[in-house]
Amino acid sequence: MPEYTSPPATAAGPPGLLRLPALIDERRPGRFQFAVALLCGLVMLLDGFDTQAINYMAPAITRDWGISTGTMSTIFSAALVGLMIGYLLLAPLSDKFGHKRLVLAGVAVFSLSTLLSVWVRNPDQLLVLRLVTGIGLGMATPSTIALTAEYSPKRARASFVLAIYCGFSLGFVAANYAADWLIPMHGWRSVFLAGAILPLILLGLLTWRLPESLAFHVRRGETAKAYALCRRIDRRLPDTTAVRIEAASADPRKRVKLSELLSGRQLFGTVLLWVVFAVNLAMFYGLQSWMPTVLHERGYSAGTLATASSMTTIGGIAIAFLVGPAMDRLGAYGALATLYLSGCGFLALMSAVLGAPAWLVLVAIFLIGCSVSGGQKSVIALAAVFYPEEVRSTGVGWALGIGRVGGILGPLIVGGMLSAGWSHQQLFLTLAIPSAFCGLIVLYLGLRAKKSTRT
Repeated sequence: MPEYTSPPATAAGPPGLLRLPALIDERRPGRFQFAVALLCGLVMLLDGFDTQAINYMAPAITRDWGISTGTMSTIFSAALVGLMIGYLLLAPLSDKFGHKRLVLAGVAVFSLSTLLSVWVRNPDQLLVLRLVTGIGLGMATPSTIALTAEYSPKRARASFVLAIYCGFSLGFVAANYAADWLIPMHGWRSVFLAGAILPLILLGLLTWRLPESLAFHVRRGETAKAYALCRRIDRRLPDTTAVRIEAASADPRKRVKLSELLSGRQLFGTVLLWVVFAVNLAMFYGLQSWMPTVLHERGYSAGTLATASSMTTIGGIAIAFLVGPAMDRLGAYGALATLYLSGCGFLALMSAVLGAPAWLVLVAIFLIGCSVSGGQKSVIALAAVFYPEEVRSTGVGWALGIGRVGGILGPLIVGGMLSAGWSHQQLFLTLAIPSAFCGLIVLYLGLRAKKSTRT
């Protein structure tokens, strides 16, 4: 159950009255809603492609320009700063301009900045363009998630959000294959070109087919546009103009502002959600950054290292097919808490199998990916359940932005532990503690949500 609730409503009401979100919640998702999810998933795929491609291009760029790894790290950081700007400052603008406009603007920004990156001549130019690219990516993602959540019925919301976020991970995989194919034949600039052309093509499709938020239309008094979208959800609705639409978030007096999320009872729940985002991302990036080093020091082959890097992502995608339906049917909080607590056992297993045959280590890494990478996707789905429509984009955007702090600190913390002489076994056993911490926080948030629905 979400932290913030609205009075229950059914789509059926007095003649000429249609209620939202009951219209969506009371019906099975149809082709229109699956099309919305597919478009949003494609945005996430290209987001993941653009985010990860620069990592595969880095060796060729440093060799071509003769720059240091420190300079390249600064370029990486510029994109992270841009993401935080997009998440924290621009995502809330969807309240004024609508989710579709934010998605279109974000895709346009990151595709054009990526296109311009094809012709960069020095690290300073690339740094600025990566900053702009990050801003575009951060602008589009929260509204993409919010649109998917709004057009999915409550009983399947977590599954829909998890499904589109798998597109982000698939973008990582696509970037790997594209870089391996393009760089040897056409150089690193060709990867930027591919990363720009695809979203520019998608931009036209999004302009044509991606719908605006129903609640946004209702808030602006655009009843005809809202009802046209309602008829695409349910073709049985009559073709009439004599209709009135009520939405739980349509009354400006009921809209939740960011300041309200950071005050009173809402403050504690929001901060706890931020903590989970940050801790989960710290674990994810800490493991992604240092796992190859750990395996290399244990004597595993280069082929095992390459496979291990993809096992975390594959585990996160695979578990989404289980945890999404579990969140919808058994409860979002309990399902996610179980995933995090299971991660404690997977990390302990990893500490036990180091030095064992490679296949056994890869199985352990796959399971860690289920809990850490899968947990990262699932907590985003939880945020889509936690926040109501009127503040969903802002809430998700801020959670993603604050979570990036953990993503930055994670590799530094794990690197510091290894530099201080911690054994590899100690490292994985210690990482079980934050996994358990996240699980307990989610359980507590679930108890708070149940209590709030009773009062």
